[in-house]
Amino acid sequence: MSADAMVREAMRDVPKAVAAGIVDMASGMMLSMNTADSHPQEVLDLLAPATKEMFEGELVLHIERLFKKARGVETNERYFKEILISSTHLWHYFGRLKGNQQSVLAIVARGDVNMGLFLVKARAICENGSL
Repeated sequence: MSADAMVREAMRDVPKAVAAGIVDMASGMMLSMNTADSHPQEVLDLLAPATKEMFEGELVLHIERLFKKARGVETNERYFKEILISSTHLWHYFGRLKGNQQSVLAIVARGDVNMGLFLVKARAICENGSL
């Protein structure tokens, strides 16, 4: 499935979604994005690098190495798979695509969303998603 198709699916199927995007972690670039509202270009330009920093910033990678060492895990697989953030009036979901760990799906939904349904729908896209 293409990045554009995944973003359309997220906007269509995730309840109360107001924005969705796919970030390529290798390049730190936004592959596709759709928002229900307009946002300053400066903010949009920072979303992909901020997502990369959350998942693969220097300290995060250090924590991953420490956890792997402590647990005797010897793999290059990424340790952190999902991040959920609440902000004023919104929920932000970030999840690695199962079929491509170098891609992260980001979905933003209104704060009054049914959290169970929000997570089920977001995870289903990540589970089936592959670029």
